Amino acid sequence: MGVFMVIIGLFVMVLCVCTAVLRWNEMRFRKKGLPPGTMGWPVFGETTEFLKQGPNFMKNQRSRYGSFFKSHLLGCPTVVSMDPELNRYILMNEAKGLVPGYPQSMLDILGKCNIAAVHGSTHKRMRGALLALISPTMIREQLLPKIDEFMRDFLSNWDNKLINIQDKTKEMAFLSSLKQIASVESSSVAQEFMPEFFKLVLGTLSLPIDLPGTNYRRGFQARKNILKILGQLIEQRRDGAESHKDMLGYLMRNDDGNRHKLSDGEIIDQIITILYSGYETVSTTSMMAVKYLHDHPTVLEELRKEHMGIRARKEADEPIGWNDLKSMRFTRAVIFETSRLATIVNGVLRKTTQEMELNGFVIPKGWRIYVYTREINYDPFLYPDPLAFNPWRWMDKGLESQSYFLVFGGGSRQCPGKELGIAEISTFLHYFVTRYRWEEVGGEKLMKFPRVEAPNGLHIRVSSS
Repeated sequence: MGVFMVIIGLFVMVLCVCTAVLRWNEMRFRKKGLPPGTMGWPVFGETTEFLKQGPNFMKNQRSRYGSFFKSHLLGCPTVVSMDPELNRYILMNEAKGLVPGYPQSMLDILGKCNIAAVHGSTHKRMRGALLALISPTMIREQLLPKIDEFMRDFLSNWDNKLINIQDKTKEMAFLSSLKQIASVESSSVAQEFMPEFFKLVLGTLSLPIDLPGTNYRRGFQARKNILKILGQLIEQRRDGAESHKDMLGYLMRNDDGNRHKLSDGEIIDQIITILYSGYETVSTTSMMAVKYLHDHPTVLEELRKEHMGIRARKEADEPIGWNDLKSMRFTRAVIFETSRLATIVNGVLRKTTQEMELNGFVIPKGWRIYVYTREINYDPFLYPDPLAFNPWRWMDKGLESQSYFLVFGGGSRQCPGKELGIAEISTFLHYFVTRYRWEEVGGEKLMKFPRVEAPNGLHIRVSSS
């Protein structure tokens, strides 16, 4: 009986301590003018609930506090905005006290010189260097031939095989980008680089707690290893006399034609950013396109018809060209509809550089603002029958230019790699649907938050078309 009473006493004491800690943390952020909401635990905040419950967490908070509320996510006091008009204003007004506000884990692991983290004149210079790499002219003359050659080889010999399309699209997105960045050396460094890169990706969306076994520690260590790989690659190129017509070659140019000269550190962070952003969007969109096409035979039939028409105009081994890419109107519609329905990107983060007023509330300096755009994708007023996979809705080009279409960011942060990513996914789909047919095996579960993924893989059995 005595032992039982001790256990009860300990339980009550722990409960009281937890309640007191939660109340203390709420009091810390109870400043006049702040939006309503809860802050959770010290340091951890409400990160666990946010990552585990995802959209349900957001809906519950909105039902209690409205579409503009405070929280504490990924180590930062954060205001969440779920209001479409306010989101548009935030994204379009970076010069008015709002700058990129990515979590500390992402800044540490991607590097403080990555284009998503810098602002002002530095962002302009970094963005200029990046846009020069992925301009329409560069895509047409240099990148598309590399992408076509890579996809043609990557998608060979899939006949009569059981394939985890999630793993394959991840591998595809990484290796395709690496070939564009360092065409000659890509095959020699890929085996060492790829596993480190995958650890880096996992670490970017984690609490910045530097303890053994955490995703943050593994991601940060992976960054150190990648810095070493890329640093050696830059040194080898400087020691050699050969000129290289790839992204790294352009970034390293010292002649007067290079208007956006970067330091070695900036070059490395630029490369990591290109790999990271392309990997996330291209791999996941490609996987989900395969999934949706399998589940919607009429869409697959229309897509295959478009690509078979392109192949009919070509010799057997003739690569696809710029005009072919521009003619893939239905393919582009499939990509947009996949991005919308799967919600590949849930939102973007901004940070206040000064105390400011938004939506009638006062937001302190240094707070993050999470522009949560997921719900816009399922608004029936914007997208009739929003849960249906209907690429035809995008055949009206006006929909792509609407102010609420934020799949590729907004304002001065519109994704600079949008057209390159579309070119990669389109080329992948071209060779996949013209060469193969497939059936799903196992009906694996899909998770939609915080990343779209199949925890046990997404397996398909492939046969020749």
